[in-house]
Amino acid sequence: MAPEPTAAAKADDKIRCDACPVMCYIKPGAVGACDRYANHDGELVRVDPHVLLERTLTQGGDVVAFNEPAEEWDGDIMPRADRFVTAIGAGTTYPDYKPAPFIVSAAVEGVDMVTVVTEGIFSYCGVKVKIDTDRYIGPETKPVRVEGEMIGHVTSGEYGSQMLSLGGVHHLTGGSKKEGRVTCQALLDLCNGRPVELAIDEGASVVVQAGKPPVVNGQTEHRMRVGCGSATIGIFAKQWHGKVDEVVVVDDHITGVLSEHQAGKLLDIPPTGIKMKGRRSTPGRYFQVAEPGTGWGGTNISDPLEILGPFDAKVAYPGLRLLMVSTTGENAAYYELDEALRPIEKEMPANLIEPVERISENCEPALSTVVFIGGAGGSLRAGVTENPVRLTRSVKESLTRVTCGGAPVYVWPGGGITFMVDVTRLPENSFGYVPTPALVAPIEFTLRLSDYEALGGHMDHVRPLAALTGDSRRHVPHIAGNPWPFGPSSPPWLGG
Repeated sequence: MAPEPTAAAKADDKIRCDACPVMCYIKPGAVGACDRYANHDGELVRVDPHVLLERTLTQGGDVVAFNEPAEEWDGDIMPRADRFVTAIGAGTTYPDYKPAPFIVSAAVEGVDMVTVVTEGIFSYCGVKVKIDTDRYIGPETKPVRVEGEMIGHVTSGEYGSQMLSLGGVHHLTGGSKKEGRVTCQALLDLCNGRPVELAIDEGASVVVQAGKPPVVNGQTEHRMRVGCGSATIGIFAKQWHGKVDEVVVVDDHITGVLSEHQAGKLLDIPPTGIKMKGRRSTPGRYFQVAEPGTGWGGTNISDPLEILGPFDAKVAYPGLRLLMVSTTGENAAYYELDEALRPIEKEMPANLIEPVERISENCEPALSTVVFIGGAGGSLRAGVTENPVRLTRSVKESLTRVTCGGAPVYVWPGGGITFMVDVTRLPENSFGYVPTPALVAPIEFTLRLSDYEALGGHMDHVRPLAALTGDSRRHVPHIAGNPWPFGPSSPPWLGG
């Protein structure tokens, strides 16, 4: 619940909110700078409802209105195990010495459990963005900008995807006020599932929205490559055998050539006299056949013949059949050599249409993935126990499970509680902000009541959820695919 304002905190009917370091004075009928707390008839209230997850047999359930009265307490000291209290809308521990807003008891399969929930204020946070595309979006380490402000950088690409690292304390607080404000807003939008347009220095314009296809330079991506050019050769070599004499799979990283590739050798495909530009790696695998770009296979070419040299007249022959295709099957062309051994484009033979389409079929849908990463600081942990290091040890020992809005998280090894979560696995609009600037993210710690007492938890603040009357609550269905937070113990990489 929001902290009760003191008489000293009131001035000219304004209330001073102490839920974050900004310490807004809020006049009647207005909200603070974060849009999270308001002055309602002289009382400081949390604007958004507190979210509880409901688990039903059908993974469905009705959404209960924000202002619906709380249920009557039936006198049971423990609530049902099919209800989980999240930190979304719970409030914060600021000014840090306060216990967490909700420390809630529950009985799960005969074991007394407790869940400690807090909306953490994260200055040390950011997002990692995975963009499924072969297209070149910009040089590694180059700035990523919103409204002209640098909010992150391009990081090392992964298999079939381009990667961005956005946010972090240096962009939030280490630059100009505008840089911090723009970074905070971009992170908030990305975490809450809204589209954000990103401009990359010496690269592309990319629209990213969690769980949606990326848009690169105005072009929506539909599929992620099946593999590099070499892998594509290996996967589909048998399906091309006998239908074509040579296949080149164009790729920015590793371009494959069927007749030279080991797969071609094992199928007894004879040499064709083809000459490739670029740097040869192992047989049938070529690097740097072209510059990176948004054309065929993530290169800068629109005509695949640009990566070929003259065919060897001692080996090649008129009528030689050549298929050139990209790693997604999005681009494909069929050629036959004329009397001068020049490739002449022809209509794609019927028996090659299915193998080309098979490449596309094996490509997964292109998506944008947004993963929030943040570190639970000492102040947040003090809301759980007066000795915060004990909470960290409890998490590392898998005695305490960490969730974010009820969603599973990955807890990094090493010191502290640094966690990552896929933002699409949280209820809508789970993230907020404070204008320091920083993001506000939900975090829950669930453990046995006996373990909570042993780590020095705030036992005098433990209360059963069913006894929380008068709180504005919103009940939402448990998200299908997420493990239930009160489920069997999960491995440490899912939060303990």
